[in-house]
Amino acid sequence: MAEMKLIGGYPEYMRKSIKKVEETRMKRKDYTPPAFTPEEQKEVLQLHPDFAPGGKRKLSIGPNKGDVGPIEVLDLLEAYPLIEEKDVNLSNIDFSTEILIIGGGLAGTTAAIWANESGVKTKDILLTNKLRHGDANSIMAEGGTQAADRPNDSLFRHYLDTIGGGHYANKPDVLNALVNDAPFIIQWLLKLGAIIDREENGDFVEKWGGGTSVRRLHSCRDYTGLEEFRVIRDEFRNREIPCIEHYPTVELLTNGKGRVTGAVLWNIETGEYKIVKSKATILATGGFGRLHIRGFPTTNHYGATCDGVVLAYHVGAKLRDIDTVQYHPTGAAYPIQIVGYLLTEKLRSSGAQPVNKDGEAFVFPLEPRDVEASSFIKECYVKEKGITTPTGLRGIWLDTPLIEIKNGDGYIDKAFPGMRRMYNRFDIDIRKDPVLVFPTLHYQNGGVETDPWGKTSVEGLWVAGEVSGGVHGKNRLMGNSTLDTMVFGRRAGISTAEYVKNNNTTLKLTLEHTKKYIKQLKDAGIKTDRRAPILLPDYRGKAVLARMIDVFQ
Repeated sequence: MAEMKLIGGYPEYMRKSIKKVEETRMKRKDYTPPAFTPEEQKEVLQLHPDFAPGGKRKLSIGPNKGDVGPIEVLDLLEAYPLIEEKDVNLSNIDFSTEILIIGGGLAGTTAAIWANESGVKTKDILLTNKLRHGDANSIMAEGGTQAADRPNDSLFRHYLDTIGGGHYANKPDVLNALVNDAPFIIQWLLKLGAIIDREENGDFVEKWGGGTSVRRLHSCRDYTGLEEFRVIRDEFRNREIPCIEHYPTVELLTNGKGRVTGAVLWNIETGEYKIVKSKATILATGGFGRLHIRGFPTTNHYGATCDGVVLAYHVGAKLRDIDTVQYHPTGAAYPIQIVGYLLTEKLRSSGAQPVNKDGEAFVFPLEPRDVEASSFIKECYVKEKGITTPTGLRGIWLDTPLIEIKNGDGYIDKAFPGMRRMYNRFDIDIRKDPVLVFPTLHYQNGGVETDPWGKTSVEGLWVAGEVSGGVHGKNRLMGNSTLDTMVFGRRAGISTAEYVKNNNTTLKLTLEHTKKYIKQLKDAGIKTDRRAPILLPDYRGKAVLARMIDVFQ
């Protein structure tokens, strides 16, 4: 096959469409399509992958029996546990701790700090991580963190924006905790030394986010999560809190009567098991992007395989909103090497405009993410106005040169150095050319249900961050994810510290709950060789497609 000629990173045939984008650019400079009415939003959402035919079924066992969810998730919930009692020696305890924290992203690391701050000695806290400390979606967060801390904003307004974006399915008391703690979290980050973008007069640079009624996004260029994690991990290390890496949790332990009393860890490199006894356990394991729901590519890190939801369900924790998945509108669609990578929503809030192959602006750039993503799907697969890549994928243009036209030369280099670097590798200059985008699997909207302090329906078990369900309802707004991790990481740390101070009962370690779980599976007639949690994704055969070919074609 002859090598395809590229001009500035793009094939010649794509350049024809780019020319139309360039010809319409100045006409669109001062034009923004109007936001959809509620009726129009409802109509376009019917094209969202959550509503496309197939891809879901009912759960057959456990406290959420009968609930509908993605097949990929339910396959794990209806899988047999990874281990049985014969596989491990529960009397040989390797670590005995007051608080066990499973997961080393923003949520878990924040929880450890605040448990220590609340009086638990460092030696009585143990943080474990599947990969390295910090290998998490947290450090990949780009756009910002919401906090209502300006005179023209309010906690009530933040609450209304979020519950509206979540289609009024958010758990009110948990959402109230999120918005109330937000201004404190920003101040805490500043005290730790975080660099947050400011105007020349010292005020915070605050940007729009999709579905927000005012500017309230606090950012550090386009690597906000990395900067937040930098200072939080520094604080964690300065406190000398114990941490072990490359030890995913393969099963929780209980006292046989419904209380979580620890966990079984497994070393990825050696295959060695470790037994941990703990008075309180916090799951901060993140989301499920690497399950590639419906075959979509993902923005998520390699370890995001739904472990926490599976482990919590094994011990009887209640879930909520597991039927919804967030697809970020602007995932990279070209070149193939970066398909699915995140292009922050902040690009659109800074002036980048979604346009079709004819250079037409077809959607308000800052609709809530599910509405925006559905509009892109409609443009590509209903109106047939998308651009097809050399590998058969489809996408629409994000007209990034408009950012410099609206904000001045040099703005992209200053505000989006990460985006510039990523595309420069492929000879694409986002200051001069648009980039091709299409929705990518981004966030686990639902998860383990909690109270406002991260406490689950199971004694001794807390959750924090993306593994939880309730705060975001059916759709998360930009900037509420990093906020979620720090608000509920902190609250879980404080709550568990209070719990262990007043709880001195003798802890029994069993895997009795796994026997009960296996019985449920057998009683439901589920015969499978699947085991969960899966720990790492499987990329063999047709396990994952480059794009959701089976959904829209």
